[in-house]
Amino acid sequence: MTTKTFREQALAVLRIEAEAVRQLEQYLNDDFERACQLVLDNKGKVIVSGIGKSGHIANKIAATLASTGSPAFFVHPGEASHGDLGMLSKDDIVIAISNSGETAELLTIVPIIKRMGIPLIAMTGKADSTLARLADIHLCVAVPQEACPLGLAPTASTTATLAMGDALAVAVLDIRGFSADDFALSHPGGSLGRKLLLRLEDLMHKENLVPIVPQEASIKDALLEISRKGLGMTTVVDAQGRLAGLFTDGDLRRILDQRIDIHSTSIAKVMTVNCITVKAEMLAAEALNIMQQRKINGLIIVNEQREPIGAMNMHDLLRAGVM
Repeated sequence: MTTKTFREQALAVLRIEAEAVRQLEQYLNDDFERACQLVLDNKGKVIVSGIGKSGHIANKIAATLASTGSPAFFVHPGEASHGDLGMLSKDDIVIAISNSGETAELLTIVPIIKRMGIPLIAMTGKADSTLARLADIHLCVAVPQEACPLGLAPTASTTATLAMGDALAVAVLDIRGFSADDFALSHPGGSLGRKLLLRLEDLMHKENLVPIVPQEASIKDALLEISRKGLGMTTVVDAQGRLAGLFTDGDLRRILDQRIDIHSTSIAKVMTVNCITVKAEMLAAEALNIMQQRKINGLIIVNEQREPIGAMNMHDLLRAGVM
């Protein structure tokens, strides 16, 4: 086989699967809205079940629902009939996934689900299948053809089912008003969680680790403070301890060109007066944006009295995984 043949075959797969997803638009009917409302109003859990390739898709849909504000988990239908049904409660919802709608393992547990009065949403490719007829709500995911040239391997059908699950989860998310902060709470270990949850108070250098010199200090004294604290800068405060200015490594390079005596010149004469300050409750991601926009490597955190209470630089954000 040539590279061109591989590419042509891959292109055919992508086109078939894209068409399968596009075809789903016709199935966004009243049943879809009823399913969304059912999930939105649910006081319990959403149990998603399927076997084989449909089981893998069911697992992903359960994960998507759980991470977007709808408590959900996957249950294997084979295990369900051997004890796992004990985790179901009357407040739950079951989403059963089967392309044929005739999966024996799912049909075995349907009578128990119905007896418990638990709403059943079926996602199948056949509206006249047994599972579709037994369900309270049927979401059709029929596709014109599989991408597999043999028409055997679930390909377009699983893609369409996954897309329908995403449509359901995101539609509910949007109506619920689920926010980025809500999303971050269920993803604290990921990079998105760090960007949405971490605040400067979690990362900044505090107390005696904050570089501070008085206005009367010499440039030499300021340089010693910069070296001790290792942040490439120092704050300069007035007699009341309020921020008066900032002096950085960059400022040092500039004054050396002017041949200023670092031993006798006070830091107040060369410091940056109108420096950028932020509050401790600011999101680390927002601070990163400020630093990138202003092309600066550090930030000073002040309180309501403009007293410096913290300091940080790009390395702190890098270590925290924010950037």
